[in-house]
Amino acid sequence: MNVSSCQSVDEVDYCEAEKDFTRLLQHEDLDRKIDTTPKCVELFENTLSLAVSGVYEENINFSKAHLFLQRVLYRINRLKLFWYDDLENYANENSAFLFAVRTKIDSAWQGWEARATDANSLKQIDVEKALRKRVAEDLDPEPSPPGLFFRNEMSSVGYRRLLAISSLDGLVEASQLSRVIGGVGNEVQAMLTKILLEEYGGGKLARKHTSFFAAMLNEFEMNTKPEAYFEIVPWEVLANINHSFTVCERKRNFLRYIGSLLYFETSVPAAFQNYKIAGERLGFSQSAIGYWDVHIKEDIRHGQWMLNDVAIPLIDRYKNSAWEIVLGYDQQRFFSTRASQAVARSVRQSENV
Repeated sequence: MNVSSCQSVDEVDYCEAEKDFTRLLQHEDLDRKIDTTPKCVELFENTLSLAVSGVYEENINFSKAHLFLQRVLYRINRLKLFWYDDLENYANENSAFLFAVRTKIDSAWQGWEARATDANSLKQIDVEKALRKRVAEDLDPEPSPPGLFFRNEMSSVGYRRLLAISSLDGLVEASQLSRVIGGVGNEVQAMLTKILLEEYGGGKLARKHTSFFAAMLNEFEMNTKPEAYFEIVPWEVLANINHSFTVCERKRNFLRYIGSLLYFETSVPAAFQNYKIAGERLGFSQSAIGYWDVHIKEDIRHGQWMLNDVAIPLIDRYKNSAWEIVLGYDQQRFFSTRASQAVARSVRQSENV
């Protein structure tokens, strides 16, 4: 298939381009392969350029292009984690080509996303006051339409779809946090490590949060292999995961990551309460809702730790840049809200099949 420059963003076969990209990842030495046979990336690169230009520069809202870009970005980002699989899967971890692809997508995408948040208005605010106000709001938020749907209407079929989509993150939970706790020791680092250890069950696999998620999947005889349900994950959910990689992998984004994690730990109890109530309404066992229950109990505490023992001390340490914590918080709120809406749409669709 050839991709012409005169084609519009909605005329391209993104599935074929993604298959091409997946095949490229499997080469033993991708950069050498491209050097010797540059035509092997022509289809993918042309499709990539068209999608980036159409979605992020011309602002064309075409879901297949969004999905293509986020799936490609995810496939590159996931190489930052270790999956206990074939070691040869990491042969291209430091590929210059993959680095260039990630940079091309990420820079255009982050610029496009940045329009949703007025960063300049945050530079003059009282950061501690702004964070405390936001945390208070998100600990006990007004019920959202997706939240009410999950709580009161979602069927057992929809519940399974919810688990399938959530498994992409739920089975590798807290992995991004592990990427930021190295370096010089201090009280902030110690608290982040404490939160990570609780997420990881204090070193006991049976208590690790991912084990509780796997138990939910087992209860419904669903696949517990990581990424088993990748094909049904909406682009908005992938964007949420990719955003976490963006802010945690680059040290200059550290304060944004802290704001992002603060929002997550603060907002999860209210969101997961809806899932837990749905499971109880549907008559499911404790194993089928246990993951939500564990998070509700622990993340209320984690949210307070993140606010008082991580975010507030960082305000004093980085006075001129502390507003970036609020930026990270607000961006994560936007990403999470959009992802929740997309999951609700997918759940509804599964129930109408």
